[in-house]
Amino acid sequence: MKNASQIINSIQSKPQFSKLSKYKCIHRIQSIFNPALQRMIKFSYIKNDTLFFVLNHPAGKQEFDNNIQSIKSALKFVNPDECSDTVINDIKAFVTHSPVKPPVEETKKKELLYKERASGDIAINIKDERLNSLARSIQNIIKSKYQK
Repeated sequence: MKNASQIINSIQSKPQFSKLSKYKCIHRIQSIFNPALQRMIKFSYIKNDTLFFVLNHPAGKQEFDNNIQSIKSALKFVNPDECSDTVINDIKAFVTHSPVKPPVEETKKKELLYKERASGDIAINIKDERLNSLARSIQNIIKSKYQK
């Protein structure tokens, strides 16, 4: 009987899930970097046998460029197990300047309903008959619906 780990590995080895193996490979290579550089990586992807890292700060790109030769040479000598079926010929990085969208809070999605605090006990001193009757009708609605 197979355990969950073996089942997941057998599913990931199928051709229709090849992107999952690329994803695991990218994250394995990302885990080699120091934590400061890992935090500067926005996302990464493989295109035309080139591994691209998209960084969110120019300082991260500079640090990445300083370490890129050692990363390439290390990957040529020791290829991680997750990258056995993924071919990576080159590694590149660039900086994106697109802003990060903050997550939408649940309170903004829901309509907020508050208890009516008006009691309708106000003096209406309007000289115009039409406006006076309109204000009195609003006052009567408030008194009838929201009486404490």
